[in-house]
Amino acid sequence: MNQLPHSSSLDKVNLMEKSYPESHFGGFTAVDGTIAFYVRIQALLSSCRTIADVGCGVGEGSRDLVEMRRKLRLLRDPSRYVIGLDIDPAGVGNPLIDEFRRIEGPSWPLESGSVDLLLGDWVVEHLEEPDRFFAESARVLRPGGFLCLRTPNLWSYFGLASALTPNRWHKSVRNKVQERPEGKEILAWRTFYRCNTIPALRDAMARFGFDGVVMGHNAEPAYLSFSRVAYQIGKGYQRWAPSFLAVTLLIFARRIGSVEPPSSGRE
Repeated sequence: MNQLPHSSSLDKVNLMEKSYPESHFGGFTAVDGTIAFYVRIQALLSSCRTIADVGCGVGEGSRDLVEMRRKLRLLRDPSRYVIGLDIDPAGVGNPLIDEFRRIEGPSWPLESGSVDLLLGDWVVEHLEEPDRFFAESARVLRPGGFLCLRTPNLWSYFGLASALTPNRWHKSVRNKVQERPEGKEILAWRTFYRCNTIPALRDAMARFGFDGVVMGHNAEPAYLSFSRVAYQIGKGYQRWAPSFLAVTLLIFARRIGSVEPPSSGRE
């Protein structure tokens, strides 16, 4: 039996439907960030057999109330194998992966050149050492393999507010403003925002042997649905902000086989 959404979920849906009438048809807006990100990933899967989901978490996307988004997040099938990696052992229960491997040191538990597509959804903002992440990404991806990332933009109002908020307050703020199942708390991992601008991401890709694009994307301001006034302000920002000030950055890159990535700087 499907679980019925509670009242705060219904309020959020009603606010979205009034602000984005197209969401009446399928439950998502024309600027939905998850759909924009995963549609492009799905378009890359035909040449991919092994996928690594770094920072896979517990698979919260499997509980998305919108069926289209749930389907797009499901990357595994009989011809593909999805390996989830995370420092949190709770990732073992992620229903969207075939196998979980815990990250317990500086190197990921993956063989060099063994991955066709590497996914990092809301991960870059949590990296204390971004160079280590890009070095490991370059190591495990085969030549021609894809790197797909989604992360907040430090230069947006959301990124600046998050970066300026002490980490000890993040959990309290997220549990007040973000939708969550009844009785459940949302965890808030420490954030650093050390590679969360378009120039910084482009530089990291070039240094570690990737060729790709960094795109700004403004989705509907779901995180502001706690207030109708805040939501409308966020909608205005979503509509008019230039791409370099967009709330979200989408990164799609290909591993260049002829380029040897530099060391991350620490052994």
